[in-house]
Amino acid sequence: MASRRKFLQQGLGVAGASFLSVPLIGCASRGTVQHSAAAAPKPAPHPAASGASAPGAVAQVKPAASMPRASAPSGFGELAPPPDIFDAQALDLEFWLKPRTIDVVRPASGERAKLLYWRDGEIIESAYQDLCHLLRDVNGKETARIDPKLFETLWGTQAFVARYGIDTPLEILSGYRTQASNQKLREAGVPAARQSLHIEGRAADIRLASLNSEVLGGLVKSFRQGGVGFYYRSGPRGGWIHADTGLNRTWKG
Repeated sequence: MASRRKFLQQGLGVAGASFLSVPLIGCASRGTVQHSAAAAPKPAPHPAASGASAPGAVAQVKPAASMPRASAPSGFGELAPPPDIFDAQALDLEFWLKPRTIDVVRPASGERAKLLYWRDGEIIESAYQDLCHLLRDVNGKETARIDPKLFETLWGTQAFVARYGIDTPLEILSGYRTQASNQKLREAGVPAARQSLHIEGRAADIRLASLNSEVLGGLVKSFRQGGVGFYYRSGPRGGWIHADTGLNRTWKG
């Protein structure tokens, strides 16, 4: 297993010193993570599938094709990352209390949005609805209410790595799925559970262009907010990570 410095220097393709110069704050208790979930109100009613402008939006949805894609860093396959390189349990209360802006892209629909969806302990309903629409079933075009706890994990993941210079949109490969869409995936041989949490709006398959999937999955797992599936695939785009708000568990698919 590689040392932290060796992995940062060779695996992330940036100067290891710059990463190591940003200290992590002392470990916070489990209650820190729960604080934000408790502070957030119940999700908005089932949102309409509209692309209306949101007052809390930092930037409106726009085609993903216009956004340059970060090239995949070299060296990821050569080193096994240290298990503690990114650990959400090292976050303090201040991290969870600051406003939450999430930058997401949906390759299947060509959309990208950067939205301020949570501030002063409350979800901004219009931005929340826009995010639910972005995570809709892109096959059946149906939108459903997404578990706010899932957005908490997705935002936390992106905000955490942004501290280390990884500032790329979070790719949403799959969000909400209807029963029919989920069954079609199963019939096509795509790994999809019969009772998938995607059907309940409690799961997303994600990827970060600038981060190895094993490291991304390890970070998501460290939030201890639900299940994490590691899906490794060869090719320039690599694999993806399944994140959900069910029981804490991990698997490889």
